[in-house]
Amino acid sequence: MQRTKFTALRAIAALCATFSFATAQAHQVWLEQDAQGAKLYFGEYGDNLREATPGLLDKFVKPTGQKLVAGKAAEPLTLTKTPNGFALSGRAARGETLIAEEASYPVSERKQGDKTTRSIYQPAARLVTEIAKQEPVLTLDLVPTGPAAAGKLEVQAFYKGKALAKAKVMVVTASGWAQEHHTDEAGKMSVSLPWRGTYVLELSHTDATGGERAGEKWDRGSYVTSLTLEQADGLAALPANPPAPPNK
Repeated sequence: MQRTKFTALRAIAALCATFSFATAQAHQVWLEQDAQGAKLYFGEYGDNLREATPGLLDKFVKPTGQKLVAGKAAEPLTLTKTPNGFALSGRAARGETLIAEEASYPVSERKQGDKTTRSIYQPAARLVTEIAKQEPVLTLDLVPTGPAAAGKLEVQAFYKGKALAKAKVMVVTASGWAQEHHTDEAGKMSVSLPWRGTYVLELSHTDATGGERAGEKWDRGSYVTSLTLEQADGLAALPANPPAPPNK
């Protein structure tokens, strides 16, 4: 009886761990800034969901950030945990860019029969203050290719510095409006931004070739990154969704 109970509890614990990792994989991080400063959030931008502490935000170990000027690192930034995100020690002025990445998210293990799969989850984010051509810096990166032409924004996806073809990119607004796109063979895609306000473009990629991160070997890598930008022209922005409760 005791053995059966222990087995059941272990199965429940494994299920909870799997659910937590699956929830994390469905999420992304993104950057926002206002007059008070810049902040990194974890959750779902379109659902107005920001994970909190105590909760899933505590899975983050040591997110790092930088300010870029003309596409080059200008200064490292400190990220300080707040109740619903991480405050950056600096903000981006016109022509500057912010990037952030969490490369220390705990490795998860999943066992099926005799095979154990070790997986990593690595979220990252970029915020631009103008639509100018930028070079990739993050492991998985999404960058503008230059000023919008014919009312459209063009971006390019990169993985480890190489153009990423056929990658899925979700274009999302705070109202919950979302549109799915895929990059072409050169890793590029174009999109119209009909409303004024903030857009978050979410890029995801899975690497099943395996590798090593900070001395730990992994079999499957789930990478997500976002690009935050402001659209000054167009229709009035749709109202944002009401805040969604964070997961525990």
